[in-house]
Amino acid sequence: MVDLKNRRPLGSRDTKWAARCAGALADKGVTPNAISQASMGAALVASLAFVASGYVQGAVGVGALLVLGALCCQLRLLCNLFDGMVAVEAGRSAPDGPLWNELPDRVSDLLILAGVGLGIGHPALGMVAGAMAVLTAYTRELGAGLGLPPDFSGPMAKPQRMALVTGAAILAVFEPLFATSGTVLTAALWIVAIGAGLTSLRRAARIRAELSERG
Repeated sequence: MVDLKNRRPLGSRDTKWAARCAGALADKGVTPNAISQASMGAALVASLAFVASGYVQGAVGVGALLVLGALCCQLRLLCNLFDGMVAVEAGRSAPDGPLWNELPDRVSDLLILAGVGLGIGHPALGMVAGAMAVLTAYTRELGAGLGLPPDFSGPMAKPQRMALVTGAAILAVFEPLFATSGTVLTAALWIVAIGAGLTSLRRAARIRAELSERG
């Protein structure tokens, strides 16, 4: 079963290319749960690529790993898009769908952000960013559990986090030209950590305000 009220609003869901891809997946018998599970696989590859980028020698090798990590971040988002579309638009939802819709996202956030932190030599920062990312989801689900509409607001919701990490990874490819290393991704993790913390506070404030209005 899919709770449509707890579905993130995405403009890409209404595009023809997304509909065609989701239709093709459904026609091949790919289940929404399998797509959700694949998102964790993409996140794991991204994490390993980011970690390895901190240990290999040579700008070409580092650049290739950073690009791979960036691409897998986007592949993770595509999986997040298609699992819902196959479940809802193609009518392939399963009773345990809500579990696989949420749990892989939390695992993926931790894998990717921790991987970035390990790769740049700041594992604690990566874990803090991951924890703040999970907190944004917890706050959203807390509100939904209290009967409020799910709050997908930012400034550092999942799409913004992945866009930032993807962009930072691509920019980091060119860091050797400026004789620096890890600066861009370090800044990105700080932005994710602070931005996700602010996102959780904003969502919590909205929950409090709506509950107060209920009297």
